[in-house]
Amino acid sequence: MSKACILIVLAAGLLGCSLGFKKFVWFMSVGYGLAMSCIALTLCIMSFVTGTVTLPLLLLCAVIFIYGLRLGLFLLLRETKNAAYRKTLASAGGDKEMKFPILLSMWLMNGALFMMQTSPIYYRLLNVSRGIAVNESVFLWIGVVISALGLTLEAVSDAQKTAQKKENPDMVATKGLFRLCRCPNYFGEILVWTGVFVSGLPILRGGQWIVALIGYGAIVYIMFNGAKRLETRQTKRCWKMKEYVDYANHTPIIIPFVPLYHLIDWRQ
Repeated sequence: MSKACILIVLAAGLLGCSLGFKKFVWFMSVGYGLAMSCIALTLCIMSFVTGTVTLPLLLLCAVIFIYGLRLGLFLLLRETKNAAYRKTLASAGGDKEMKFPILLSMWLMNGALFMMQTSPIYYRLLNVSRGIAVNESVFLWIGVVISALGLTLEAVSDAQKTAQKKENPDMVATKGLFRLCRCPNYFGEILVWTGVFVSGLPILRGGQWIVALIGYGAIVYIMFNGAKRLETRQTKRCWKMKEYVDYANHTPIIIPFVPLYHLIDWRQ
């Protein structure tokens, strides 16, 4: 398996997120999900072509494929069917038109980031094809379990949030998984990529560590930053509601059971 094959993985990610040329925010939302599905399918095909396919590897690729497809369709439906969300997106500048050089830069940067996020899987194929850790699979199985758990948490929390917002549009979701933390969908996302990263721990070599760490660190940062922006919007809307204040002050923001309750100074 040649290192040049990484360009195929990059191309798959770029293909998936090319929807951003229609609406730039889709580079990071709908296109992000589809890019992950494209990459997962590409990696699965590569494993068969190179003779490095195993059951846990197929399962991990399947988890990422389902994760990306579900997320992409969920975000697309939310944006096209949910008037309140479209209003929030517009107020945040999500409907702005961008010049082509900016769109091109975002497309390339996001494609590179998506490739780095999934790099532990690619590097596994590369290194196994070279005879490194051929019989190693424990960490791969652990990664599959963690990623599958993350996918489940994200899907269930998205469904619970949608149902609760229909019931009470003026209040944030507080039931179900939202009792554990205020952003269980973001926590689920972190788990998905924690599983991918863990799956490659014993097999990454040299500079591969840098690429994998950048990809994993970036998505964790993006999730915390997303939680911070969400908290800012919710606080502006609900800070006078005692129910919200009590909930926010006693429910971790993103990691269950970790007493980190705020990412902003909501009292200002």
